[in-house]
Amino acid sequence: MGRSREWELGPRGKGTLKDLPEEIRPRERLLRAGPEALSTAELVAILLRTGTPQRTALDVAEELLSRFGSLDRLARARVEDLLGVKGVGPAKAVQLVAALELGKRLLTAQSAPRPAIRSPHDVARLLMPAMRLLDREHFQAILLDTKHRVLDIVSVSVGSLNATTVHPREVFKEAIRKSAAAVVLVHNHPSGQAEPSREDVRITEQLRAAGEIVGIQVVDHIILGDGQFYSFREHGLLA
Repeated sequence: MGRSREWELGPRGKGTLKDLPEEIRPRERLLRAGPEALSTAELVAILLRTGTPQRTALDVAEELLSRFGSLDRLARARVEDLLGVKGVGPAKAVQLVAALELGKRLLTAQSAPRPAIRSPHDVARLLMPAMRLLDREHFQAILLDTKHRVLDIVSVSVGSLNATTVHPREVFKEAIRKSAAAVVLVHNHPSGQAEPSREDVRITEQLRAAGEIVGIQVVDHIILGDGQFYSFREHGLLA
């Protein structure tokens, strides 16, 4: 949809996005319809925020994309390259470079393979370095997809392991929200010993039963000590 030139110019000839009708301003459109509804130029214009006395930020964004030829080439531009476009000063150039660099890093993070949990040893390698020396019990849930790759690691509670601090609702809330197929329960023993208590066994059975109700398998419950771990599944306590 083309933009009328008379919409771009304010009463003093200044080209600001505020002079555009509200329904087509990029920021208002993003709030109303989401970022997916905006063109690349509109998204760049939001980053620029302002244009020049004669041109809107959208005009400057369109010139940037035209000059560099594509978003990919714009993402590889240096600050000094961007300064060659009228309406882009040092502050705007730095802001653009920073935003586009974040986009590149996100792509890299997404392409990195997610670790898979195949055994209790995988859990120990993943969490023991951070949990083995904690001075209080921390209960966490590793959320897994259908191939047992890690979706997320959720902190459920900190403190003593009992019915009030470890509730099935807190364990499975994020698992349901992130469409996890299974979970591995993990908590540490500050004493350094990994043997389960009666309360550990009771909580594990309670969570296993809750997982069956919501359709999310409790694959294992791992207790981490100081350089040692205990697997409920390996000891036949979690069928």
